[in-house]
Amino acid sequence: MHFTSEQRLDGNVIERAFTLGEIPGILWTPASASAPVPLILLGHPPLGLRKMYPRLEERARHSAAEGFATATIELPGSGDRPRWAAAEQARADLRRVLEAGEPVSDEIVDAVVLPLVDRAVPEWQATLDALLSLPGIGGPVGYSGGVISIGIRLAVVEPRIVAAGLFAGSFVPRAMFEEARRVTIPLHVLLQWDDEGNDRQAALDLFDTFGSKEKTLHANMGGHTGVPQSAGEAAAQFFTRHLK
Repeated sequence: MHFTSEQRLDGNVIERAFTLGEIPGILWTPASASAPVPLILLGHPPLGLRKMYPRLEERARHSAAEGFATATIELPGSGDRPRWAAAEQARADLRRVLEAGEPVSDEIVDAVVLPLVDRAVPEWQATLDALLSLPGIGGPVGYSGGVISIGIRLAVVEPRIVAAGLFAGSFVPRAMFEEARRVTIPLHVLLQWDDEGNDRQAALDLFDTFGSKEKTLHANMGGHTGVPQSAGEAAAQFFTRHLK
């Protein structure tokens, strides 16, 4: 892991950009920490770190105030990373169907999501290896947000992740439902009840499928961008319970 920049943000947070091979990422840590702190991996949709930065930084600031380090990485085929022609074609097919008001087929969902999960999860694991080798980060580790299928796969294959906060708002391939049955860590799932881009019933079915004995569904009225402040506070309390 090679750090490429460092700055101190208002609110006593150190932000460091890094690269791990060809993977760019950002690490935020509480500046005042006197001992190694727990870590939360911040997931996000494949829109590019530059576009997602304001929301990621806000989440990181809140987490730092609670005593957590947070980190994120650029997803494959996003931002300044090499183009991924198959992924671009799959997303174009998805946009075309949505704009036409047509049903989204399982084939399109699989093409958009499954290759991304297959590529992104090993990169997250490699990043986690590097982050946990740093002197200021000691675990345990949580995963928060992003493409829900990435969170599902990580919860199944990565034993160092002990709790996850998932956002119900992205298409989920049928194959991921079988993986969801194998998830056993505590879960906090956020659902916007009127999310215009989310199949509510599919989100409820997925929640029901998770194998975790401790799982909470935090549903709020409103669309995708109408998440209330209380939802963030509830997620923070969840991670405080399980990572401290």
